[in-house]
Amino acid sequence: MLDLKLVAEKPEDVGVDSEALDALFARAQRDVDDGTLPSAQVAVARNGKLAGLRTFGKAVQGGEERPATDETLYTIYSSTKAVVAVAIWQLLEEGNLKLEERVADIIPEFGTNGKDVVTVEQVLLHVAGFPQAPLGPKIWADRNKRLEAFSYWRLMWEPESKFEYHATSAHWVLVEIIERRRGCDFRDALREHVIDPMGLTELFVGLPGDLNDRVADVCHMGEMVEPPGGFGEVTPQAILNFNAAENRPVGVPGGGGIASAAELAMFYQTLINGGESPIGNRILKPETIEFATKVRTAHHTDLMGTPVLRGLSIVIAGDDGKANLRGFGRVASPRTFGHGGAGGQLAWGDPESGISLGYCTNGFVDWRTIGRRTTAISSLAAACAQ
Repeated sequence: MLDLKLVAEKPEDVGVDSEALDALFARAQRDVDDGTLPSAQVAVARNGKLAGLRTFGKAVQGGEERPATDETLYTIYSSTKAVVAVAIWQLLEEGNLKLEERVADIIPEFGTNGKDVVTVEQVLLHVAGFPQAPLGPKIWADRNKRLEAFSYWRLMWEPESKFEYHATSAHWVLVEIIERRRGCDFRDALREHVIDPMGLTELFVGLPGDLNDRVADVCHMGEMVEPPGGFGEVTPQAILNFNAAENRPVGVPGGGGIASAAELAMFYQTLINGGESPIGNRILKPETIEFATKVRTAHHTDLMGTPVLRGLSIVIAGDDGKANLRGFGRVASPRTFGHGGAGGQLAWGDPESGISLGYCTNGFVDWRTIGRRTTAISSLAAACAQ
């Protein structure tokens, strides 16, 4: 559980409206009560403290179905990408990495089949040209095999020529960069430089084995349907890979993180409050966060035709009236940034209002239902500021 020092005694103590928060909780509970989802967990934070957390429903945990509680943990899928992003931002701030560096100069094994031209920035922005490069569960845990896979990967298109979401491939490259520049396993680097200094005891990129029984197994509610928009690796079957106990310790950097909604909400408190964590550690300089969350891809559209507003491995809400299509609802400020996850996981922070949101579920439904829920949950969360 989150340190009680980081939990507000009542929402109003951190400028959160209790009635608005209750409306958010009621919307999250509705999906469980009507059978749309097996369980859901939602949290809101402001001013460096957790304003509220609620968990609803049941989930299979450790092979046994039982009530989901505030101590239940969830696979956060692509919300993991933001944790990796912060570790990269730190390297940039320190001068230990440059956006214009070619990946092959850092990872020689990567520089084959035309990929020698790919830059660090292109990888961070999903414009690098290898969105569906294969690297499956059988080799996730073996660094040497991952490097061998890098050498096989080929460009699907010229870097910078288009945007296409690199579901996991980009972040395997990014954590290899972290390992080369930090001199240690990427999971240790994330824990030492990002997660622990933020005071987050239960956000994991690489789950300890003794916590496996607290993780909610993912399930498909109804027919397993391929997602729209060509997300490549994000298939219904691939989603279920993260139920395997042997895969959770790997810490797949593009989608294998595990956390509670409270930890996700608190993760963004550091980033929207100038880079100082609620426990008093300086994680990043304010100017680094501003630099990293600047829109760099507005000239691109995604495969659904929506303008892409991406910073350095992060999504920005924007002011074009399409923030809801990016997972931020219709109320948050244009400067809001974050990264959602498959199945409708939500994690973002609004530097103008100070509100941050974490939302998790273990139920996968059709993408239209996810979209409607995302808009509702994010909008209600953003409206919690007094």
